[in-house]
Amino acid sequence: MTRHTLTAVPATIPIPPPETTAAPPRTRPPRTVTPRTLLTAAAAWLLAAVFLLPYLEMVITALRPAHELRDATYLPSDFEWANFIDVWRESHLWDNLRVTLLVSAGSTLLVLLVAIPAAYYTARMKFRGRKLFLLLVLITQMFQPTSLLVGLYREFYQLDMLNSVWTLILCNGAFNLAFAIWILTAYFSSIPEALEEAAMIDGLGRGGALLRITLPLAMPGVVTAMIFTFIAAWNEFVMGLTLSTVPENQPLTVGINSFIGNYTVQWNYLFAGSVIAIVPVVVLFALIERKVVSGLTAGSVK
Repeated sequence: MTRHTLTAVPATIPIPPPETTAAPPRTRPPRTVTPRTLLTAAAAWLLAAVFLLPYLEMVITALRPAHELRDATYLPSDFEWANFIDVWRESHLWDNLRVTLLVSAGSTLLVLLVAIPAAYYTARMKFRGRKLFLLLVLITQMFQPTSLLVGLYREFYQLDMLNSVWTLILCNGAFNLAFAIWILTAYFSSIPEALEEAAMIDGLGRGGALLRITLPLAMPGVVTAMIFTFIAAWNEFVMGLTLSTVPENQPLTVGINSFIGNYTVQWNYLFAGSVIAIVPVVVLFALIERKVVSGLTAGSVK
C-alpha cells in the first residue's frame, strides 16, 4: 500500500497596493496688509485718478447739451448722445480719420522697413564709423519739426506734393526713424549672436537667420518701435496743419481744430471729436502694453 505524502503548497497572499495619499493642496499664506502697502495702493489710486479725470471731463463735455456748456454743474441734466452723430455730419471728420489711419500705418511701415535692417547691421557689424553713425542718428532726434517747416513746405511745394498723404507719411517716418533705430539696436544687441551662428551652420543665410531666429526674439522691441511711431504719427499736428490745406486731406488732429472758430468754440463737438481720436490709440496700447514695457527695458541687463 503506497503512502501518498501531501506537500503543502504555499498560498500566495495578495499584497495590497500601497495607499496613495493625495498631497494636500498648496495654500498661499495669508497676505498681511501693512501700512506701507495701504499707502502705496492709496498713492497709486490717487495718481490714476489724476490722470483719468481729464479724460472723464472730456467725455462728460462731449455729452453735454449746447445750452449747458457754460453751466457750473459737473454733470449735465441730460446726456446728448447726438453730439457724436452731429460731428460726423457737420464736418469732414470721417475723411480726417481715414487720412490719419493711412498716415499712421504708412509711416509705421516705412520706419520698420528702414529701421530693422539699419539697427540689425549696427548691432552685429563692427564697421568703421559705427559710433559716428549712432551719434548722427541721435542728433537727428533733437530736431523739432517746427524748426524745419519752412524748408519742408518749400521743398514739397516745388515737388507739387502738398495736400498729399504721401507727404505726411514721409515726414512722420523721417522724424520717428531715429527713435526706432535706437530701440531696435539695443534689442538686437541683447540677443546672443550664437543663435544666429547655429542657424547658419544648419544652412540658413544671414537673412534667413534674421527673419526666422532673431526677428521673432526681437518682437517686443519691434512692437515698441511700432506703437511709438504709430502714436507719434497719430498725434502729429504741426506738419499736418502746414502741409495740408484742403479740409478733406487733413489729419484728424487738424480736423478737430476746425471746431475752434474766431469768436466761438463748439466745446461739445470739439471734445466729441477728441474722444473719437483717442479711442483707437488707447485700445491699441492696452492690447500690447506688456511688449512695449519689455521693449523699453531691452539692453538694460546684460
